[in-house]
Amino acid sequence: MVQKQPLRVERRLSAILAADVAGYSRLMHNDEEATHTELTALLTDAVYPALTEHGGRVVKHTGDGFLAEFPSAVEAVRTAMHFQARIKELTVDDMEGSRLAFRVGINIGDVIVEPHDIFGDSVNIAARLESIAEPGGICISASAYDQVLGKIAAEFVDLGEQRLKNIARPIRAFKVVDPGAPARQRRTLALPDKPSIVVLPFQNLSADPEQEYFADGVVEDITMALSRFHWLFVIACNSSFTYKGRAVDVKQVGRELGIRYVLGGSVRKAGNRVRIASQLIDAETGAHLWADRFEGVLQDMFDLQDHVTASVVGAIAPKLQIAEIKRAKHKPTENLDAYDHYLRGLARARRWTREANGEALQLFCKAIALDRALACAYGMAAWCFVRRKARGWMVEHVQESAEATRLARKAVHIGRDDPVALCFGGYALAFIAHDFDDAAAVMDRGLAVNPNLAQAWLLSSWLRVWRGEPDLAIDHVEKAMRLSPVDPSLYGMLGAAAYAHFLAGRYDMAASYAEKAMRENPTFLLAICAFAASSSLAGQPEKARSGLAQALQCKSDLCASNLKDLAPFRRSEDLVRFEEGLRNAGLPD
Repeated sequence: MVQKQPLRVERRLSAILAADVAGYSRLMHNDEEATHTELTALLTDAVYPALTEHGGRVVKHTGDGFLAEFPSAVEAVRTAMHFQARIKELTVDDMEGSRLAFRVGINIGDVIVEPHDIFGDSVNIAARLESIAEPGGICISASAYDQVLGKIAAEFVDLGEQRLKNIARPIRAFKVVDPGAPARQRRTLALPDKPSIVVLPFQNLSADPEQEYFADGVVEDITMALSRFHWLFVIACNSSFTYKGRAVDVKQVGRELGIRYVLGGSVRKAGNRVRIASQLIDAETGAHLWADRFEGVLQDMFDLQDHVTASVVGAIAPKLQIAEIKRAKHKPTENLDAYDHYLRGLARARRWTREANGEALQLFCKAIALDRALACAYGMAAWCFVRRKARGWMVEHVQESAEATRLARKAVHIGRDDPVALCFGGYALAFIAHDFDDAAAVMDRGLAVNPNLAQAWLLSSWLRVWRGEPDLAIDHVEKAMRLSPVDPSLYGMLGAAAYAHFLAGRYDMAASYAEKAMRENPTFLLAICAFAASSSLAGQPEKARSGLAQALQCKSDLCASNLKDLAPFRRSEDLVRFEEGLRNAGLPD
């Protein structure tokens, strides 16, 4: 008896795209013919052309959607971005909200192939990812993310591990962000894997409105104290201050910043007395977890802030040892006059004008004169000179550079446990003194002391750019973006990402990030030059020339001979490549 050989099952590795129309049943119920006609038109005018262009094939239609297969995850994601963007162009919202919008899920994996269908766990995962995508959105698996990262002009939001229906194991998912959407409108952030908190601006209840800087300083100090707990995830003040003067919904704040707890409050300073009132709220439920007020004389200011910090930490983690709280406390100075000048300097330093920068420098220097051991004031004074050089505000370049270097070295010498002194002083050493090795050592030490300092991660990402370390630069800028997701200085983060991709030879990605930075700040010269150089090397000469023209409008004397003042690359080959791109765009000698 001849035994039958088992049928051979054909398998292959594929990228699977699953798509359907959000709310299709409702739309059909409202108007069958119009919905069917519109869906047919979108498939014909948007979806099928994108599939053809990127080498995909429709495996089958599923009523209101379809399943497609690609030989490449990159082409699958490009297809989805292509037709989603085209659909937005073709469709218009009406009063009923009846516009058709596709949800897309993409996965890569092994599939069983039959003549008119594909099967397998990988197909099921793509379909389940589609179900959690937003209308008009794209959700991809970690396996697809690993294949496309750095190869397409898109951003990705980590949605964490997702429990998908009928899938045994959790699947890590990423949202593909429309690169043309405004950055602040498109970020939806998953909760971190540790307790997360934002300290919102405290209301100034003092009779004198000029005391606003004092209330802001209290928020800065409490944020800094909380951020020293390594097991906490603390949103940066740059993002929290965007809510200043606004009536806020704490649940919305939680969603926008991707955090669990919100601390709010008020400060009243009258004569020699200070009162701090604060409350801690669960952003997910809106429940008040703790509220109290602390009152004392001005000389007890730091003790009052310590009480607030300890109470917040105790509410979040009741079992925390008191010793840990004590270790996290840090008083920048015992001299309240020096502290007052330092706070006033911080308030001025937030304003990006030449006049405010000069005022901030004077206030930091006054704080130093009152307390020679105030390391953070040295670091911020050095940072003022960094801005002066970056913005072309220096008058006596040699003398000012020497003073900046002196302040920076003093900051990192006496501020061995002060992350502000280490990170801001360290960056000045790199940008002005070109001492990249010492800068990296002290900035790494500062980040170890306080891993929640978003601006330190941002400065470190720029340092890694100048040192020629693109992978580290991207890692550090991603940390900065997560710690400060609605930062007014987002353009600086996008700019650092642009240069990192430039150094890695990903010129399309570099140009894309630079263009986003320019949208956030049209006068950011570093981003404009990155856009021009990247576009040139990516074979986009018209965009390159347009970018260079914009750069020359910002700095009319920009030329090859002074390029290193703008972009202090440590490696000569990086500067040569940057200069090549700009020369091709028309940069004069």
